[in-house]
Amino acid sequence: MSQQHESSRRRFLKTSAGAAGGLMLGGLPGILLARQAPAVVTSEADRPIASWGLQIGDLCEDRAMIWSRADRASRLHVEWSLDPNFSTTRRIGGVHALETSDFTARVDLSGLPPGREIYLRTTFEALDSEGAMSEPVLGSFRTRGIGDRGVRFVWGGDTCGQGWGINPDDGGMRCYEAMRAVDPDFFLHSGDTIYADGVMAETVALPDGGTWRNAFLDVVPEKTKVAETLQEYHRAYLYNLYDDNVRRFNSQVPQIWQWDDHETLNNWSPGKDLSTDARYTEKRIQTLVGNSTKAFLDYSPMRYHDQTESERVYRKIPYGESLDVFVLDMRSYRGPNTYNLQTEPNADTVYMGKQQIAWLKQQLLKSTATWKIIAADMPLGLQVPDGTDAQGRARFENSSNGDGTVLGREFEIADILRFIKRSGIRNTVWLTADVHYCAAHHYNPDQAQFQDFAPFWEFVAGPLHAGTFGPNVLDNTFGPQLKFQKVPPTGQSNLPPSANYQFFGQIDIDRRTRELTMAFKDSSGAVVYTKSLEPELG
Repeated sequence: MSQQHESSRRRFLKTSAGAAGGLMLGGLPGILLARQAPAVVTSEADRPIASWGLQIGDLCEDRAMIWSRADRASRLHVEWSLDPNFSTTRRIGGVHALETSDFTARVDLSGLPPGREIYLRTTFEALDSEGAMSEPVLGSFRTRGIGDRGVRFVWGGDTCGQGWGINPDDGGMRCYEAMRAVDPDFFLHSGDTIYADGVMAETVALPDGGTWRNAFLDVVPEKTKVAETLQEYHRAYLYNLYDDNVRRFNSQVPQIWQWDDHETLNNWSPGKDLSTDARYTEKRIQTLVGNSTKAFLDYSPMRYHDQTESERVYRKIPYGESLDVFVLDMRSYRGPNTYNLQTEPNADTVYMGKQQIAWLKQQLLKSTATWKIIAADMPLGLQVPDGTDAQGRARFENSSNGDGTVLGREFEIADILRFIKRSGIRNTVWLTADVHYCAAHHYNPDQAQFQDFAPFWEFVAGPLHAGTFGPNVLDNTFGPQLKFQKVPPTGQSNLPPSANYQFFGQIDIDRRTRELTMAFKDSSGAVVYTKSLEPELG
């Protein structure tokens, strides 16, 4: 990137994101926006408000999804340019933002040139007042292949969990600003993008005598109860967009979203029983899943799958010769959470399902990228418990079920790992979040009960802005060796974000050598652990 080009980009981003403060529209916090002469309207009240910014998603070859939200029925228009002054633009849009989608809309930009900075400008046109246009929202991102910087991306999970919301006194969601500061090519959100069951109070007493303050509950009162209706699920996503750091991050960093349980409720599976949970008046789990799925698809900046499975989340995102990202869905196809010790596969041991596993195998075989990142929404080798069943047996949320041979949901993991080895697929790395601390695990068949696989690494990041817990117990079935972890002090759990036990992961792939370097960083941007991996080439 030339110095002149970088200078132009920085000036543009300063204008679009704002170093401090923000434009206040309709009593809602906004971002500093470039102004243009508005169309003639009868009053300012006729103009849609788009204070929640924009998002860039599923950057892929010459395409990117552009998402935004208005406060009323309107039409989204997207302009993009190679010039930060928008001297020449391409305009795409006319996409309706209606109440059924909580006034969100998206446009799939295509035909983008490689290795360029793309400048965005989005506006909403009111449906009931001809010519009434919102203030424009600005964004910017790089298409693949810019300069000689190689590839850099960040990942993590767990946003606004355990009742820890946006606290301006603590700087808001600081991990998002720390991630933005490293200027990544994209961000992988590993799940728990919201906490639909994460009820917030206006204030929370802290162990040190201080007080945590959750702002914006006056404008998003839905966050003071568990989400049940479609509107309540929608508003859980909207709440996160009141954070300055999140909106600034969204306007500059393309994202890849996946989901886990808290998009619906904690540890949900088809067998979830809410009959004794007084928080819920809606006891039908599939009704909640329907509402939560609709809300996730409305707010995530992802490219929808085709009509054969329009709600499908698993997908591959290619990023040049050095990287393919395989996004898994360990939630949608599972059977009920059980004791998970079945001696052969059956309906209760389904985790990802035959169709998704067949897809993953096929895509791994076809991949010519040096590194194959397998993005899992739950870790492979850590036990994640889910209470006990009617017989008093421990239930499990993920595939791990305790030391020993392959049982239960582990059959699917063993099948994938065996296939990777026997097919000669090299340079796989598993990334995940979910357990609310960071850890590095090396899986070694020589230390495992099941040994028909090639060694690989799993890196666990998070939380991005939630309570900190851990550590979880390792399961020796696949031989994970703990190389690093950072967890709360012994005896402490659910630490607030202000305790600075929030972690994201950063991956750098060298353009020339293809060496992969992983770093865990905290919410201040400080490195807490790093590991470099040499690729197998040839």
